[in-house]
Amino acid sequence: MSNKFKSVFDAIADTPEEALNMKLRAQLMNKIISKIEKKGWSQTTAAEKLGVTQPRVSDLQRGKMSKFSLDMLVNMLASIGDEVEIRIKEAA
Repeated sequence: MSNKFKSVFDAIADTPEEALNMKLRAQLMNKIISKIEKKGWSQTTAAEKLGVTQPRVSDLQRGKMSKFSLDMLVNMLASIGDEVEIRIKEAA
């Protein structure tokens, strides 16, 4: 069986733009979750460091992507001292 989608986001999104937004949010969320795990932070500590509430950290860790905008995720990463670099490449 041939897979006509490049990623799961391409399969579930209505538009290429929505798929790209979902891919970017997933990458940022994974980075934040990895940092929380690496630091051994509880949800409460992570919330304090990220500048959000504990339920928001829970949403993050449960992968509730629809609850997070790119702006919010960038701000969360900045609040823990990480930088986000954007690289744009032409589509193939």
